Formats: sequence, structure tokens, C-alpha cells
Amino acid sequence: MATQHHQENLGHVVFITAAAAIGGFLFGYDSSVINGAVTGIQRYFHVGPVEIGVVVAIALLGSAVGAWVGGGLADRWGRTRTMQAAAVLFAVSSIGQMLPFALWDLAFWRVLAGIAIGMASVLGPTYIAEVAPPAYRGRLGSFQQLAIVLGIAASQLVNYVLVRLARGDVNNVVWVVQAWQWMLGACVVPALLYLLFASAIPESPRYLIASGRLAEARGVLAEVEGADVDLDARVAEIHHVLRTERVPTMKDLRGPAFGLLPIVWVGITLSVFQQFVGINVIFYYSSVLWQSVGVTQSTSLLISFSSSVINIIGTFIAISLVDRIGRRPLLLIGSAGMAISLGTAAWAFSAARRVLGVVSLPEPQGLIALVAANVFVLFFAMSWGVVVWVLLGEMFPNRIRAAALGVAAAAQWVANWAITVSFPALAAWNLPFTYAMYAFFAVLSFVFVARRVRETKGRPLEDMG
Repeated sequence: MATQHHQENLGHVVFITAAAAIGGFLFGYDSSVINGAVTGIQRYFHVGPVEIGVVVAIALLGSAVGAWVGGGLADRWGRTRTMQAAAVLFAVSSIGQMLPFALWDLAFWRVLAGIAIGMASVLGPTYIAEVAPPAYRGRLGSFQQLAIVLGIAASQLVNYVLVRLARGDVNNVVWVVQAWQWMLGACVVPALLYLLFASAIPESPRYLIASGRLAEARGVLAEVEGADVDLDARVAEIHHVLRTERVPTMKDLRGPAFGLLPIVWVGITLSVFQQFVGINVIFYYSSVLWQSVGVTQSTSLLISFSSSVINIIGTFIAISLVDRIGRRPLLLIGSAGMAISLGTAAWAFSAARRVLGVVSLPEPQGLIALVAANVFVLFFAMSWGVVVWVLLGEMFPNRIRAAALGVAAAAQWVANWAITVSFPALAAWNLPFTYAMYAFFAVLSFVFVARRVRETKGRPLEDMG
């Protein structure tokens, strides 16, 4: 009977964490859907690689802002209410991106979408870490990254379907507007679902206790940890931790290591390395990347979708291993695999040739480049894609968690922006060098994890220090 009750509680926890992770789905969808629209935007507004790089990357500056303020809003408004605000931003910005009248107008709506993405990047890990039982926290925390990769895959599938409906050209009209506009507007559907589920799931027990709503907190704890748990003792434990700390601010993050606490620098560095290996080049520019070496528009989007499927497979591998072998081993395995595959891709791209104005990759380098790119995605997904989000949700002490997570996530978005805005120009200058640079960062990430990252597997949040 106790086992059945435990399974019911776990099922409920899985449901509410999955509902919260819809924000991650939107994060993945809205950030990567631009991949299919890049060529259409370039032609529609008659802009070059520098301008398109700015428009694609500008959403990431909004994401940095959203991540920065998301933690504070979650502490002030509550986790679920802040999720609702993010859902509204997703919906409004999707319609705006679908119907731009100028390039700057499109850029504005992308910034607004970026703010929603940044908020979702903070809210999901925070909420899931606070409702998940310690024994399952790693796997449940992985829901955020799983939702992200599902969102990425969904966006690439929608892009492929739309370009097929548009007879192979994203600038052809499909039902009144061009296909690339439908790509950007379709995000309104999951945004409304996010709003619905964010209005239905319970508030975080830690936020409820911090707000003095103890009866509600007991009810939520009973739902997620089981009625057989000593609820008064759990409330007292959480209340004691909260009572001995203040709402975290930037002042609380100050320390001797270049102005910040060492643990905050670890979180920032993990976030930066997650982006500096170039993963989002695959999800933002892969259609343009493959077209640049001779692949057709329709086929390039199909390749992008296949990479997204591999991304999902890798994420499931990480979910199955993160609570078994731990966070650090997965990161080390991933760094080694990414370094090798990125180096291989750099070598393969060096064989690209232009004949009569047409660029192509000869065999076997064309096949090697495709395999290497997908192996890179697999190693990233089974390691850094999942584990960094799990660590950011659990590695910081309670007294600074929300603020530190916000800073680390903001750093991640700034790093993402730097890679995204620079790729079109770097690729046009020297694509093999660009991928060799990403391989170098993968090597550095291995060294950093080996020296600076501590294992958090199985430790209660209250024990982090």
C-alpha cells in the first residue's frame, strides 16, 4: 500500500515537473525556430550576414535580461505566476515576429521573445529542484533539458513541413504570408499551453513557506513527498533554512574571487563553456551551414531535424545516467567526445571547394562532416546539455540559489549571443578555423570540470554550501 502511495506521489511530481518544463519546450522552440527562417529573412529584407547575425543573436541579449530578472521575479511573485508572465510574453512576441513590417521591428519582437526564453531558463530548474524529492531530483531536473530538445526538434519538423508546403522555398507564400513567417508565429500554440499548465500546477513549497502560507506548503509537500513524511518536520526544516537567510541579492554573491564567490564563478564558467563549444550554431544556423557546402534548402532542414532527433536520444541517455554515475563523469565524457568530433568536423570542412560559383564538399569529407556534426550533438546532449541545467538548479547554497542561478543563466545567454552573432562572419571568413576554435573550448571544458566542479549527486539542497 505504501509502495502504491509512493508511486502515486511520484506520478504527481512527474506531472507537475513536466508541466513546468513546457517553458523549456518554448525555450527550445522559440530559440531554434529561427534556423529555418534565416534565409527567408535575408531575402525578404535584403540583408547580408552581419545584419542577419545581429537579428538572430539579439534575442539572446533579451534572454540574458530575462534570466537576470527571472530569479528576482520568482522570489517576489512566486514561481507559477512568473511562469504565467513568461507564457504571455512568448505568445505576444510570436505574433509580432510573424508579422514584422521592418527589420528593426522583427528585432524588437525577438528581444521580447528572448526575455521570455531567459525567464523560462531560470524558472524551470528552480521550480523543479524545489518540488522534486532528492532521490529523483537529477532525473526530474533533466526534464528541463528534455523539453528544450523536444522544442528544438518540433521547430525543425515544423520548419521542414512548412518549406515542403512552400514548394522548397521559405519565401513562397503559404496561406497569405510567407512560409518563414508561419515558422516564427507557430510558437503561439505551445505558449498558450504553457499559460494553461502554469495556472494549474501548485506553487513551490519553499516559496509558500517564505510567504508564510504554511498550510498550503504542507499540502504541496504531502502531494510531492507523501503523506507518510513528517510534514511538520519538513516545514520546520525548510522554514529554519529560510529564516536564517535573506532574499538573495547581488551583494550576497560578492566574494574574494574577482568580486564573486567561487561557487558563483563555477556556475558562470559552466554556463559559458556550454555555449562556447558552439552547440547553438547547429540549432540556429545549420540550414545555412549545410547550404553553404552545397546542400539544398529542403534537405538542409531535414538534416537539421535529424540532428534534433539525435539531440533527444542523447538527452534520454543523460536522464538515465545522471543519478547513476553522477554529474562530473558525464561532463568529462561529453567534453572528450565533443573535442574529438568538433576537430573532425573542422578537418572535413577544410575540404570544401567552389567550382563555377557552387560550393560543395567532396567525398568522403561530406559524409564525415555530417557524421561528426551529429556525433558532436550526441555527446553534448548526453552530457553538457542536461548536466549543466541540473547543476545550476542544485549546486548553489539555499541563501543565494535564485540570484546565483540568475547570474549564471544570464552569463550563458551572453556567451550564446557572442557565439551566435559571430558565426556568420567567422564562417564566411574561415569555417574550418571556427570549428577548430569550438574544439579548443571543448578541451578547456574538460580541464575545468576535472579541476573545479564538485559532485552533487544525492545531496539534499539544504546541504549545499
